[in-house]
Amino acid sequence: MVDDEERRTRLAERHRLLPRERTDDIAQIADDLVALHSSDPVTVYLSAMVRMVHPSVDAVSDALYERRSLIRHHAMRRTLWVATPEVVRLMHASATRALLAPERRRTCTLLAAAGVEHPEVWLDSALRRTLAAFAEHGPMTARELGERVPELRQPLSLSPGKAYAATQSAHTRVVLLLAFAGHLLRARPTGTWVNAAYRYVETEAWLPGGLGELELRPAAAALAERWLRRFGPATTTDLRWWMGWTAAVTTRALADLGAVAVSTRAGPAWQVAPDEPGEPTEPVQSVEPWVAVLPGLDPTIMGWKERAWYLPAAAAEAFDRAGNAGATLWVDGRVVGAWAQARDGEVVVHYFEQVAAGRRRELADRLAELRSWVGPTRFTPRFPSPVHARLLSTPGRPELLGDPSVLPDGKTHRPAD
Repeated sequence: MVDDEERRTRLAERHRLLPRERTDDIAQIADDLVALHSSDPVTVYLSAMVRMVHPSVDAVSDALYERRSLIRHHAMRRTLWVATPEVVRLMHASATRALLAPERRRTCTLLAAAGVEHPEVWLDSALRRTLAAFAEHGPMTARELGERVPELRQPLSLSPGKAYAATQSAHTRVVLLLAFAGHLLRARPTGTWVNAAYRYVETEAWLPGGLGELELRPAAAALAERWLRRFGPATTTDLRWWMGWTAAVTTRALADLGAVAVSTRAGPAWQVAPDEPGEPTEPVQSVEPWVAVLPGLDPTIMGWKERAWYLPAAAAEAFDRAGNAGATLWVDGRVVGAWAQARDGEVVVHYFEQVAAGRRRELADRLAELRSWVGPTRFTPRFPSPVHARLLSTPGRPELLGDPSVLPDGKTHRPAD
């Protein structure tokens, strides 16, 4: 039986949330979390910096765009990720390729609805012309592609007949298809580090050797093993959710990697087999008390589908309806609060439960550090949870950074320590 306390101990050590586990090797940080969520560009930077000895926006940018030890690519659950080249290749083979066929069918359906007589022919021609444009002009945004090759700007109605119908130019979907196919990657954005308007670039020009031609089955087993080493023990539901796989692919990957069954409070779960026969499975020791301030979509909070062992019921509103987590406060492996950056740059917090004053002061120190890294930069969460929406809209702000004695309802409490 692996109890919740042991799971939280493993989380602290493996996810580099203890001060002694921090490192300035950003690629290693990504590997230790398998991959960093990149749906919100802020997540990549803050997820890395909270685990660094010397946090630096420039260092993360250097890893992404100069040394390219980290690559940005669509993969699991159709989500945008940042990972090392080796992991990106596993992700591409086991998750991204499966996105291509349904996306192509949907694009052809949209083209037909827009009056294009032979959508398959039109699309194949558009793919060729787009690749030729990148070969000629180099990195560019989807908008710049449309300006250079205007015949690709066929308007498409994404939800015809619906009140919320939106229109999108076909070249945007063409670029996405080429990315799913592994021909294009996202490069440096057009603006600052909080900007998500990325330039696209030919894969071979950005990543020598490209994304490779790995087969699905061994790639799935290898990726699942990496994930279990960082997130196990975890249930089949957890693994399937994180990967976005079918039940069949998930079951086969667990069998192929030789996962070991264990019991947890959440039910039967899996972890990686020991290296030597008879060796205990992943022994752990107790760790010192710790706190963490994590950004929205951080891999630690997004790692599991079944979250009761680290997410108290009162903290459920840290997630939106789609399952996206906002920025959170942690004490000893549990989510105890949420935080947000207000428009004036102040950090505001909300606690889901009473926390000892000493631990709140520790969290306030971590938030002050984070604010110093961000400096004058302002950012807005792309997927605000209910509690974050309230934090950003409540007049007077319920609690400012540096006031650890005030509870969310405005009452004070005697320090428990």
